[in-house]
Amino acid sequence: MTRPKQPEQVRRRLLDSAARLVGEHGLPALTIQAVAEAAGVTKGGLFHHFPSKQALLDAVLADLLDQFNAGIAAEMARDPEPRGRFTRAYVIANFADYGLGIGNPAMRQIVSLLDEPALVEQWSGWLTRQLQDHAATDGGPWFEMIRLATDGAWLARLCQVQGTVENPALLCRHLLALTHCPDPAVLGS
Repeated sequence: MTRPKQPEQVRRRLLDSAARLVGEHGLPALTIQAVAEAAGVTKGGLFHHFPSKQALLDAVLADLLDQFNAGIAAEMARDPEPRGRFTRAYVIANFADYGLGIGNPAMRQIVSLLDEPALVEQWSGWLTRQLQDHAATDGGPWFEMIRLATDGAWLARLCQVQGTVENPALLCRHLLALTHCPDPAVLGS
């Protein structure tokens, strides 16, 4: 008797196993053999889904971006106020414990993926598209400042900089509150 093939479940196990290996042991731990073993498939099975290690890396980051993007979309769907909606969702997603959020316990190791130029391009392209798509409601220096402060908090937390981001929930609330304030540039300040 043969087992029914479940390609989506196998692909999911491969992505989860690769992300877990990178998260626990860093990018050097990501070998085809290690991922295949962790996922319980043959190397041939892995290559059926991902023709190369680079294709697997691309897919892992794309999956993390998908999780991050889904979190942003869910937050935006709950937010009735158009002005600053994307920025608020971006702040919340960056402080979350999934995808690329600072609460993800494997984030420190996962960031090693961003050492790959093709993956940096993938992140940059995603963010550029988001900023273009939401320019009408989240454009200008005020929202940019809030997003950059969020990015700085993310980086400081990732690098474990002492004296910063000691209370992530409080910092998140403060950044969210800023999104409801009028843009000082508009007021002539």
